[in-house]
Amino acid sequence: KATGTLLYNTAARLKDPKHLAFLVGYIARREILTDLQLSAALEYVRSHPLEPLDVADFERSCGVGVCITPEQIEEAVEAVISKHRAELLAERYHFNMGLLMGEARNRLQWADGKTIKNEVDLQVLHLLGPKTEADLEKKPKAAKTRLAPAEKQKVAVVENGDMGTETQSLLEQLRGEALKFHKPGENYKTEGYVVTPNTMALLKQHLAITGGQVRTRFPPEPNGILHIGHAKAINFNFGYAKANGGVCFLRYDDTNPEKEEEKYFTAIREMVEWLGYQPYAVTHASDYFDQLYTWALELIRRGQAYVCHQKVEEIKGHNPPPSPWRDRPVEESLLLFEDMRKGKFGEGEATLRMKMVMEDGKMDPVAYRVKFTPHHRTGDKWCIYPTYDYTHCLCDSIEHITHSLCTKEFQARRSSYFWLCNALDVYCPVQWEYGRLNLLYTVVSKRKIIRLVETGAVRDWDDPRLFTLTALRRRGFPPEAINNFCARVGVTVAQATMEPHLLEACAREVLNEQAPRAMAVLEPLKVTITNFPAPKPLEVLVPNFPADESRGFHKVPFHQTIYIEETDFREEADKGYKRLAPGQSVGLRHAGYVITVQNVIKDVSGRVIELEVTCTKSDVAEKPKAFIHWVSVPVTCEVRLYERLFLHKNPEDPLEVPGGFLSDLNPDSLRVVHNALVDSSVHSARPFDKFQFERLGYFSVDPDSEEGKMVFNRTVTLKEDPGKA
Repeated sequence: KATGTLLYNTAARLKDPKHLAFLVGYIARREILTDLQLSAALEYVRSHPLEPLDVADFERSCGVGVCITPEQIEEAVEAVISKHRAELLAERYHFNMGLLMGEARNRLQWADGKTIKNEVDLQVLHLLGPKTEADLEKKPKAAKTRLAPAEKQKVAVVENGDMGTETQSLLEQLRGEALKFHKPGENYKTEGYVVTPNTMALLKQHLAITGGQVRTRFPPEPNGILHIGHAKAINFNFGYAKANGGVCFLRYDDTNPEKEEEKYFTAIREMVEWLGYQPYAVTHASDYFDQLYTWALELIRRGQAYVCHQKVEEIKGHNPPPSPWRDRPVEESLLLFEDMRKGKFGEGEATLRMKMVMEDGKMDPVAYRVKFTPHHRTGDKWCIYPTYDYTHCLCDSIEHITHSLCTKEFQARRSSYFWLCNALDVYCPVQWEYGRLNLLYTVVSKRKIIRLVETGAVRDWDDPRLFTLTALRRRGFPPEAINNFCARVGVTVAQATMEPHLLEACAREVLNEQAPRAMAVLEPLKVTITNFPAPKPLEVLVPNFPADESRGFHKVPFHQTIYIEETDFREEADKGYKRLAPGQSVGLRHAGYVITVQNVIKDVSGRVIELEVTCTKSDVAEKPKAFIHWVSVPVTCEVRLYERLFLHKNPEDPLEVPGGFLSDLNPDSLRVVHNALVDSSVHSARPFDKFQFERLGYFSVDPDSEEGKMVFNRTVTLKEDPGKA
């Protein structure tokens, strides 16, 4: 069984038939016995792709013939335990036993891991004796050190289910990924990479051009607005290059002219830069249309592509009938492809297909198709356009990309990626896949967002209830919060589906450090101070950040008339109610006064419309149970309060929402407060400026603001709503 497992792993991880036979021989003769030896053997043959293998050096590198005796294992473990004896006696079974395992493995590279573990367990038991009740108790966590604001930007601390979990910064994670990925120029060491007789010469030329620099690219289609899933792609591509001293291209995949608009090109670049990244170069797939066409002709000449007349519906799915034109003569395909270029075929009447089978079993993917649509950059020059399967890897090759990072659904295209570069004898980068980032309670597909806009469910692509990047910016999410969220998700291969409240937690963490405080009242109740202590308004100094007064103050007028929240007053104080009521005083935040109700004024319907109160200096008044926020001589503003756009976690799932996503809209996803009152310190704020309205949440100035009428969007509440977690 063990030998069978080794054989299976070898066949799955090594595509070179010559080296495959070589390794199978060692496994069959039981000279390679462990996964550790097999990994070393695979690494060795990948590092020597073309030259004949030095058998003696190979056997030495993967432990062939090395025999580790039980006595050697016993001595190695004894030496390691002796080294850590004092710590073991002090910490007992709370000591990190993995450290002992690691050090023993380092002393005996080819020893069996299970045997070492058993020996460690035995010797530790001999030294410490059986576990006591104290040993079974969990080790107490070390107290966390409070970070300065500057340090908090370096470490992404994000709240999750158990709150307060510290996450490595994305750059730290991506430096770690560099240990798993190939080094520039060592593409051939990657599992599944196909080595040809020209590979090493092409890699040598590649290194001469790049100087061994890491090169990545972010290749969006300019036919829609970027969403939260793209934020992970941006962070991964730009972040990996940055973490490893490299560069990242922003390359627009503009091969579908009928769907592309200039506004999307502009918005994409804007969002990349908003997240804090600068492209090394901004390029377009259309920059390379001439070269791609020349290579298509060469592919036909090499017998690797042909012109086909099957209809789109005929070649859809995984088991379409083979093309009857697959073996047509090269000269005929060259002439027909030229006719395609000259516009002699209608749309759908002819395609250029590549002779290959993809990993998912799909045969002969399309390389070119006819489209009589002017291109925004090349005009009417072309009426044939290349597909993603043809364009992507060749553009990567032209730009000498070292790591082509893409989401997991493109894994089925990896074989076509390698095949096409090798079929044309051009430099072949390496494609690496990572998991998509999805969010619950939303939709991100362009088609569905367009439906939401058309039906009036949202205003546009930047409606703050959506999770496009422009919408998140408009709502007030700082770019650092989005980057920290991506770090929290991590560099995973598995698809991640996250709750929105995790992103909101990241926003709170950043805004707590960035957003200056102000006071606002959403549902105002007029309060008149009958014994106001001065003939004219006073000025109150309010700290911008109460936890750090060194970051400055702003002045707020304090007048005989103030406004408080309606909910901060009750005519009858229930048990546990601590705010203002007849017979129960409250303090006014930052003012230094305590107010007490003297008279409650109501309208004809019995609704409370005004309070008359007296005030007393805080230092002489009895300490109140609570302090409330207030405004005086305020600015009247519009405030937009947002909730989730959809009622169910998966609005696109027909099992959860049989009526379709448009039937799942939350009728209370937007509440507009037209006459909210905000203290005058915000009067000069500009669109996207952010504030914490004390006791209410974090708010951002909306671009709809105009002279005399400011508009604020609530980004997040101060605390997570337990009902949403």
